[in-house]
Amino acid sequence: MAELLLLTLADIDWNDAEALLARYGLALERVADGAPIPGSYWGEPEAGVIGAAVYARGDTPVHSLLHEACHLVVAPAERRATIHTDASDSQDEEDATCYLQILLADYLPGVGSTRLMDDMDAWGYTFRLGSARAWFERDAEDARAWLAGRGLLASVA
Repeated sequence: MAELLLLTLADIDWNDAEALLARYGLALERVADGAPIPGSYWGEPEAGVIGAAVYARGDTPVHSLLHEACHLVVAPAERRATIHTDASDSQDEEDATCYLQILLADYLPGVGSTRLMDDMDAWGYTFRLGSARAWFERDAEDARAWLAGRGLLASVA
């Protein structure tokens, strides 16, 4: 089987990603190709977070952009402003972030949840059922409940 090339921001319309983040009060900050990405936890080309901004380049994987943006979405408002690079140490928030990024992928033309889950698996996300899809479909009740309890599922529709 051929190796899956991760979908990057260069593969989609930047304006679509910018508009999606803006729905949540987030700014998408474009970083020049080859330049360091501010606030990147994993290092380039992965997205970075500082406050209410997500930093990315054209070679940033879409899954990374959505993951970091969702960390900011799920963070309590009072903590969001203080976030720099490391968005959370909470497993509940991490699970909610993964769940929300899968949902939001359907709002980016050319991406969709199926492709995003494939990219999550190819990048190396790990779930106890073996794949992002299996987790999302059969093991994510806690993440879904966490998001629902904070009104964040209603914001997706």
